[in-house]
Amino acid sequence: MARQLITVMASVIGLGLFANGVFMLVAPETWYWTLPGVPVRGAFNQHFVRDIGIQYLLMGVAFAYGALNSQHRLLLWWLPTTWLVGHAVFHVLEVAVGLCGPVYLLVDFAGVTLPALICLGLVYGHYRLRRGGSKAHRKAAGVPAHPEAR
Repeated sequence: MARQLITVMASVIGLGLFANGVFMLVAPETWYWTLPGVPVRGAFNQHFVRDIGIQYLLMGVAFAYGALNSQHRLLLWWLPTTWLVGHAVFHVLEVAVGLCGPVYLLVDFAGVTLPALICLGLVYGHYRLRRGGSKAHRKAAGVPAHPEAR
């Protein structure tokens, strides 16, 4: 059940990231003015928005493909998650140094912090399931958990 929930959530996150990337590439100025908090961070720059749009496309593909391919899932999900977490930390630092007010932690939460937290949860959840599954498999096969235990 947990494995299915993680896979479904990763598919939804992947599609959302991909859709955001498409939006950024196809209509960068509309994206810029539509998302709360974005115009406060600086002047519109079409090239910059589209560059980041490519990143979102790739992150979406990584999560969607990882949902289909459990063999490489951890790597496929860990890499975009590190970017999303770094992005969220950067937004917190912007507030900490006074580039924008604390209200923007709330404004940014749904689009910046929440996806990072969800993706961290997906990576951790998959890791735990995989680690637990391999332990159960080793135990059933009579193989010791650690090489020193032999």
